[in-house]
Amino acid sequence: MNRTPLGALAALCVAGCTVGPNYQPPKIDPGRSFAEIPSQSTTQPSRAREQPVQIDRWWETFHDPELNSLIERAVKSNPSLAQAEARIRQARYERIVAGAAELPNINAEGGYQHARGSKNIVFPLSAFGIPGRGGGGTARGKEAPSRVDQPAGSTNVPVGAPPPGGAPLSPLGVGGLPGASTDLFQAGLDASWELDIFGGVRRSVEAANADYQAAIEDRRDVYVTLMAEVALNYVELRGYQRQVAIAHDNLHVQQQSLALTEDRYHAGVTTQLDVSRAQAQVATTAAGIPSLDANVHQVIHRISVLLGEHPTALAGELSKPEQIPPAPPSVPVGVPTDLVRRRPDIRRAERQLAAATARVGVATAQLYPRLSLSGTFGFDATKFTHIADWSSRYYSIGPSIIWPIFDAGRIRANINIQNENVSQAMSGYEQTVLNALEDVENSLVAYSREQLRRQALSEAVDANRTAVDLANQQYRQGVVDFLTVLESERSLYGAQDALAQSDAQISGDLVSLYKALGGGWESAENPAATTRPTAQ
Repeated sequence: MNRTPLGALAALCVAGCTVGPNYQPPKIDPGRSFAEIPSQSTTQPSRAREQPVQIDRWWETFHDPELNSLIERAVKSNPSLAQAEARIRQARYERIVAGAAELPNINAEGGYQHARGSKNIVFPLSAFGIPGRGGGGTARGKEAPSRVDQPAGSTNVPVGAPPPGGAPLSPLGVGGLPGASTDLFQAGLDASWELDIFGGVRRSVEAANADYQAAIEDRRDVYVTLMAEVALNYVELRGYQRQVAIAHDNLHVQQQSLALTEDRYHAGVTTQLDVSRAQAQVATTAAGIPSLDANVHQVIHRISVLLGEHPTALAGELSKPEQIPPAPPSVPVGVPTDLVRRRPDIRRAERQLAAATARVGVATAQLYPRLSLSGTFGFDATKFTHIADWSSRYYSIGPSIIWPIFDAGRIRANINIQNENVSQAMSGYEQTVLNALEDVENSLVAYSREQLRRQALSEAVDANRTAVDLANQQYRQGVVDFLTVLESERSLYGAQDALAQSDAQISGDLVSLYKALGGGWESAENPAATTRPTAQ
């Protein structure tokens, strides 16, 4: 059976192969469980458990309406999220650009030219079938025609003009026939199609798809980071506000002690030394309050910016002190395999590896022949009224092939470059998994150990409060000096301040744990989700 050239080319295209390695998802063993999950036999007041994790809306486990509101607003208006979404759109357009190479490229052309050839051109009359020699723009003394119709199939370049690329000049000159004025009207289509026989374009589309998916995972990673930052700053704000309240309470108690000491001094019961010590204690406590208050304002500014607002926009809303969001009694964290499937940065690294693998195929395809089809169809005429005549048509069609023979090793070097990119992407993926596991283990150990620290601090506060009461009673009875009272009050204030910091640290460590687990992006992509985390 006879086949046309186009049919043979189409069959070759269909039978073509896709060069380069086929991507296989990496296999890595993250372990069966997290090592830092406390044993079930411990008696910690709040601990992580190896249970199925459901943390798409983890912030709601704190049961703080203000925190819920802040996170919802941050998701809607944070500038970093807008940037991540713009990167997704960019990747989507790049995917369209890559896919466009699989289809023909068609251009419409049209134009008009008026040209006049120089009379001082000598050309062989034999080119027109006339014996003899001619010159000076005439043939055997006859005047050249004033206008000459160009043959069908000519281009809009004047007769005799050098083609693009510095080709030799025509003996007719740039303007065309000597002494002749020429009008040329042209309209037509120009098409070209490079057949993707060896899959270079298909690999390019594959890489663009992976880049697009990596951009989506990048936005999810921004979601996770943003929610955690809002929650961490909110917890920090409430911690500072409690520290300010504790400082004011202690300042009030110390001022009462100072007044008592001054009364006893005026009564001649104590000395000026006790008064000076009491005054120093009051001044020292008062001096710490402005720094804490500055921290409150700075954290409010930070939260406002995370919400895409002016730094002072939330001052009225957040200035009123509230309690530190309490951690739930139990936190299910799942297993490491869940972490690998859920964390956006791991998913992004895997997609980057897939893109790098596909680009090896793009580079490898450059070793093989590149087959193209090109064609032109249009109309040429020297009179505008003839431009649409069927006799004015011209066309051309045919295949072309390009096969690199010598490139000084450029193509193979580029293949090696892409292979090295794959190695780097694989190492980056493995490092991302290890970093994720480290984040979770660190967060688990910090969360569990802070529980124990808070227990000790709570006991220290109770003991110091008793010590202050006893010291004041004994001071009034003259059993102890005022220095004992000062030391007791200082110890109580330090323990209360440390306890407030520990409460904030526990909640902050839990937020860091949720961030390390990669939770939250599912709900951000589906605000109507009704799934809620469970606390056991």
